[in-house]
Amino acid sequence: MLKWIPYVMVRVLIFFVAGILLGIYCPDFISPSGATLVFVILLLSYGAGFLLLKHTSWLPIISGLTGISTIFCAGYLMWIGKTDSSDHQHLSKPKKPIDFYVASVTNTPEKKSNGERVEVELRKVKSGGLWTRASGKILVYRRSDTTKTEGLKYGDEILVSGAPVGLAPPANPGEFDFRRFLNLKNIFHQQFVGPHQITLAARQKSGGILFYSQQAKAWATTQIRKFVPGTQEQAITLALVVGITEELDNDLQDAYAASGAMHVLSVSGLHVGIIYAIILLLLKPLSHFSWSRWLTAGLSLICLWTYAFVTGLSPSVLRAVMMFSFMVIARPFGRNTNIYNTLAASAFLLLLYDPHLVLSVGFQLSYLAVLGIVYLQRPLYNLWEPASLFWDKIWQITCVSVAAQGATFALGLYYFHQFPVYFLISNLLVIPLSTAVLVGGIVLLFLSPVAWLAKSTGMVLRYLVTLLNGSAFFIEDLPYSVVDGVQINGLQCWLLMGITAFIILLFTARKFKFLVYGMLCVIVFSILHWRHLFINLAREQLIVYQVPGHSAVEWLDGDQSYFYSDSALLHDERRIRFHIRPNRLLCGVKEVDSNSSGWRFRKSFQGFSIFLWKKNTVLLIDKPNADLPDRVTVDYLIIGNNSIRSFESIQHKANFKRVIFDSSNSRYYVAKMAREAGLKNISVHSVMDQGAFVINL
Repeated sequence: MLKWIPYVMVRVLIFFVAGILLGIYCPDFISPSGATLVFVILLLSYGAGFLLLKHTSWLPIISGLTGISTIFCAGYLMWIGKTDSSDHQHLSKPKKPIDFYVASVTNTPEKKSNGERVEVELRKVKSGGLWTRASGKILVYRRSDTTKTEGLKYGDEILVSGAPVGLAPPANPGEFDFRRFLNLKNIFHQQFVGPHQITLAARQKSGGILFYSQQAKAWATTQIRKFVPGTQEQAITLALVVGITEELDNDLQDAYAASGAMHVLSVSGLHVGIIYAIILLLLKPLSHFSWSRWLTAGLSLICLWTYAFVTGLSPSVLRAVMMFSFMVIARPFGRNTNIYNTLAASAFLLLLYDPHLVLSVGFQLSYLAVLGIVYLQRPLYNLWEPASLFWDKIWQITCVSVAAQGATFALGLYYFHQFPVYFLISNLLVIPLSTAVLVGGIVLLFLSPVAWLAKSTGMVLRYLVTLLNGSAFFIEDLPYSVVDGVQINGLQCWLLMGITAFIILLFTARKFKFLVYGMLCVIVFSILHWRHLFINLAREQLIVYQVPGHSAVEWLDGDQSYFYSDSALLHDERRIRFHIRPNRLLCGVKEVDSNSSGWRFRKSFQGFSIFLWKKNTVLLIDKPNADLPDRVTVDYLIIGNNSIRSFESIQHKANFKRVIFDSSNSRYYVAKMAREAGLKNISVHSVMDQGAFVINL
């Protein structure tokens, strides 16, 4: 059965993942009790098949069908069982209003520009004067004025007043779905707290490996900050060695993303692979001893898991270390193991521990990259035999880069909407330098008890990081360094991966059918792409975006955008990229004209503007005391910056069908005006409460 998949663990993984996906997309397909009953029946049937059909030709078919069905059902049950919201004590279940709750800090607080973000696990809640047990994870945002209190650490217990709220959906079209991202991490609620709302109830003195791992991470972070000079240099070293990325500024992240080197800024498979390669290199002189392979495996496991411990046992590091641990254990067995079974077994165990990883971008990219390297690197390397050691190493890095990029580029386009053109050049520069920084950072931690040696190592690290950053900025500045603004959907991503797979199989298996399959994928992909372009190039829209604290109005005419906003937002690339750019990608926008005084459809006056667009009239008032002319009739009235005192003050001058409050207004002001609008039967849309206002014209 399923002989077209020759590897046992690969089969197990495929059907286990299929069961998890059923739980994700159809959580009510069958009740947990019903699924459990089906699982038990299938398991018993699998055992009975071996006993009753032991000597018949039906055994492979029956055992195969019941086996994969059992694994499929196990994946579904695993997802349901690991999803906290299914717990009857979960915060999402209907209960009385919460007055207070007690929770424990489950991760190192992340520093933000206006405070910090803390992930906590709920312990109990107080409702109606009674304390009851409760479960669920909450993201608590502490403002800057709140963080003047004693800093929180992993394992601390806190008392919080007020009630957490459910995570909000994306406010703007195409915007990153942060709610879904957190839901997949079992987080369904958040709360913004001010002064006196949060109190430290108890410090965690000890308790479990995670506590001590976080302590080790805090120590490593302190040593790097102490001995590595320079703000940017510290940020890069912390990202490469410990996995702390919160201190990276936007310019650095953009440069590494454009150069195709973003993968070095988060501790993952690359870093663990580098450490493993160094261990193999150091122990190579012992390779002629028969027992050396077991010694190498043992020392490798100790070193890899020690590194994971020092980096705080974060999910990305655990994923990488688990994957390499299977490879390390399999290595001494030589021919008795298969790399594909090994990879599948490591992925299976990780998903058994946390099925939510199946939709993790890091999980998907890591395994696809390793799969690409395993399958493609050797055939690519065999295409050329370099004459010197130098060119051999260059060729090795090139083959690894091409193999990893070929396996992951479709996912990169889907998630990040861009492709780094010079990734080969980038990896030739970045991988050796990032290796040196990683090794130097580990050496610094070992030498930290000797201050002068650690300080000298820190200075060397500073120069290495300067070279690393310089190479990233250099590649970013090259012409056409990145293909940006690519928009594909999930089906197109699968089709791109299919095209890549069939091209590879065409050259490796040399069978004509793979060319036919690849061309079919190309045709379907092209049809979907042209359909997308046809629909969006004909689109005419008015959008009032939700960008907290700012006015942002956009008119779309096919691939042309006319964007009106305050000057502060125009110069804030980060906010534009997060809130507004996704919709432009969806709509195929090619050109953006921002705040142009030459717009023929705009008439500007003191304190207000009138836009005449496609038979629709928009009046935008964004300054107080605007001197409106009498008898203005408009379709939409957009109000910003708390600019009018009341509707009564403008109703005798302007007639309007609908009012939109943009996100530059205060919440108190919008609530007051909404109450007045209700009394006057005025249709109101508040982008702060209802999300972006979008209308097809």
